[in-house]
Amino acid sequence: MSYQSTPEVQEMKERVCALHAELLRWGLVTWTSGNVSGRVPGTDVIVIKPSGVSYDDLTPDLMVVTDLDGKILEGDLSPSSDAESHNEVYRRMPETGGVVHTHSPYATAWAARAEPIPCVLTAMADEFGGEIPLGPFALIGSDAIGKGIVETLRGHRSPAVIMQNHGVFTIGKDPKSAVKAAVMTEDVARTVHISRQLGEPVPIPQADVDSLYDRYQNVYGQAPKEQ
Repeated sequence: MSYQSTPEVQEMKERVCALHAELLRWGLVTWTSGNVSGRVPGTDVIVIKPSGVSYDDLTPDLMVVTDLDGKILEGDLSPSSDAESHNEVYRRMPETGGVVHTHSPYATAWAARAEPIPCVLTAMADEFGGEIPLGPFALIGSDAIGKGIVETLRGHRSPAVIMQNHGVFTIGKDPKSAVKAAVMTEDVARTVHISRQLGEPVPIPQADVDSLYDRYQNVYGQAPKEQ
């Protein structure tokens, strides 16, 4: 079946492009590293940042549109070198609508130590439902990283994984949710690192983690207004 662009694809290109500015805003990336992708709802069409392009130069028209096998459907540039990792997540976790990758400094320091981030903050229980798990080491460019992400996150409530010696990957129902998870990952990675300089952090009991996670996911925020 031949591909034809739609208003939904254009909207996703605009959203994904704009969200890259959030990576800079929150100090999660340097130079051209890092990327955001999004799945066009109800399709197998993926929008992702082009490889090696400065954040200052990004525009919606430069976003690369591919299918789940990495075939370019729209765009004159090559997709991110992490595109295959993103696509593997979308293929094997079809509920995923957005993927983010960063080398944010504190979270990546945990990756360099090959250590998961323990759940010692209520904010972690809220957002991640437990520790932020460690994924296996894998070389860039194949589906090995994506497979490691999927195999790690399938056993966790966490939307984030720190891949050994590499960096952070987060997922979400849409690209914005994945960006939020990346921001929160760096925030708690920094706080837990600082706490370790003062002594051994105190873990939160699992029953309390479960209670906090349920409250945050189902009660926190504004309830829909009645019509």
